[in-house]
Amino acid sequence: MKHGFVKVAAATPDIRVADVEYNTERICEGISQAASEGAKIVVFPELCVTGYTCGDLFTQEVLLRSAKSALHRIAAFTADKDILVFVGVPLSVDGELYNVAAALNQGEVLGLTTKTFLPNYGEFYEMRQFTPGPKNAREILFEGKHIPFGPQILFQAAEMEELIVSAEICEDVWSPVPPSIRAAMEGAVLIVNCSASDETIGKDNYRRELIRGQSARLIAGYVYANAGEGESTTDLVFGGHNLITENGAVLQEAKRFQNDIIYSEIDIHRLFGERRKNTTFKISDERQLMRVPFSIKMEETVLTRHFPKQPFVPPNEQERERRCEEIFTIQAMGLKKRLAHTHAKSAVVGISGGLDSTLALLVTARAFDMLGRDKKDIFAVTMPCFGTTDRTYQNACRMARQVGAQLREVPIADAVSIHFRDIGHNPEDHSVTYENAQARERTQVLMDIANESGGLVIGTGDMSELALGWATYNGDHMSMYGVNGSVPKTLVRHLVKYAADVAEDEELKTVLYDVLDTPVSPELLPPKEGNIAQKTEDLVGPYELHDFYLYYMIRFGYEPGKIYRLALYTFEDSYDSATILKWLKTFCRRFFSQQFKRSCLPDGPKVGTVALSPRGDWRMPSDACVDSWMKDLENIGDLFDEIN
Repeated sequence: MKHGFVKVAAATPDIRVADVEYNTERICEGISQAASEGAKIVVFPELCVTGYTCGDLFTQEVLLRSAKSALHRIAAFTADKDILVFVGVPLSVDGELYNVAAALNQGEVLGLTTKTFLPNYGEFYEMRQFTPGPKNAREILFEGKHIPFGPQILFQAAEMEELIVSAEICEDVWSPVPPSIRAAMEGAVLIVNCSASDETIGKDNYRRELIRGQSARLIAGYVYANAGEGESTTDLVFGGHNLITENGAVLQEAKRFQNDIIYSEIDIHRLFGERRKNTTFKISDERQLMRVPFSIKMEETVLTRHFPKQPFVPPNEQERERRCEEIFTIQAMGLKKRLAHTHAKSAVVGISGGLDSTLALLVTARAFDMLGRDKKDIFAVTMPCFGTTDRTYQNACRMARQVGAQLREVPIADAVSIHFRDIGHNPEDHSVTYENAQARERTQVLMDIANESGGLVIGTGDMSELALGWATYNGDHMSMYGVNGSVPKTLVRHLVKYAADVAEDEELKTVLYDVLDTPVSPELLPPKEGNIAQKTEDLVGPYELHDFYLYYMIRFGYEPGKIYRLALYTFEDSYDSATILKWLKTFCRRFFSQQFKRSCLPDGPKVGTVALSPRGDWRMPSDACVDSWMKDLENIGDLFDEIN
């Protein structure tokens, strides 16, 4: 610690969900590694003793008892180590369950910092199991000893009194008033964060700026340890994005999607020097907040700001490529975990030659590469029927071969015809029964091949289809793991284009470009003169409009009238007002009526800020009434035509 430098570490260990014994061993290995590298402080992720994604298993006594025992074992492990350790653990106190960061040093549990802000939105539902920590710290009797328990506990080094450390947990730093603010005002010069922040599109940038900015605001060091691979991928993927910052500078940053330990040195003396010369850092106790009223005239505001036509797709090519690579990695990481966890011998993907199944096949191939497995264990199954065209059939076959998958062809026309006979359906009646019978037969074929090969059926449906309910219930709607479930259609297209652009195989590149040029279609009606007769966007509307509606309705909760106005403004050079209003009404009706399909979605990784999983992001009754949303659109077209 000469010249005020203190070496710190942020560690993401390999874990298994609910396997406390395994996790304890990995944490102890991390402590040994950090200590051997000379680190004096090491921080581990939130709830890493059990795994953050245990869900309702946190209510099980066997898990909590094991976690408490593990905490003592980890503390004992530090007895001969010259290091201060922070580790995340669930802890029951006075009949309530708390999310805790335990401070361990020289074989003892020094203190238990509680999480103040429990996220209960989107993919998070911590208040289902945990209780927010108390407002102020107090002592509790813990295994016969009085231990500090609560927020903003300060840990001060006897040999270096300037070194005062305080912990907060994940969401605490995302809140408007993080606990670390008060801790810093009381003297903490180093903030540590035990975190479990999942990976979604662009979240790494926001996370980096948040931690960097907090260290700048507090004129402090900040050590952020995030959960990584090993957590459940039922709905989320964790990337182990660890950060060490000092007064607004990123000193070290972990490579995402790779569990590791990062190190750097915090200059305590420099931080104290910065604080001393910053006259606004010390806040007066006499200062009180005041509220001052003001008034404005309510009138219509003329829009001048930019609203992207494709809000899910970055307009910048470089950023778009980065995002595509990120999404591919999140999708493949989620599938990789599921394949490994289930010991699946194969992956089964139904391929049609369309965008969604193409993306699913590419993701599956990448997951197999990550696992180091032979892609011959991917069964790419084409199932031609009444609406299949030669173009899509040939593209599906060529793509499977170029990816290295095992191509299987299972014609289903005879099976569907027999089914029509059995239920008394006239095959000349091209109604929804005619279409859905094909989709369900295909799903049955895929499921049976998966059973036969000891594998998993990989879902291909995307988020835009889920929003509209444009999927056959228990047909293409169902799978064993849906890799595209949180990817909107407009983004699917860019992902496939990205894959084509970077493909080294010229044959694969050619096929992918042709898939991109093929009209979107379920191909459930007979072709006309060999061409696709059924074009999805002619039936349900342009996907770029629906994705626009979806983004603003789900991401910001905008009412239909406001979305309509933004669409008029944004798409004035593409669609007239009647078209925009028509498809917005279609979107609202279908979004409400088709919720029952989203209520029983297969597992799949979340990749962006908007997702429709009923387990995390979107909880909606399947019989909710759409009337209020439709009324908001009544006679609104003429009104906004006048405004704009």
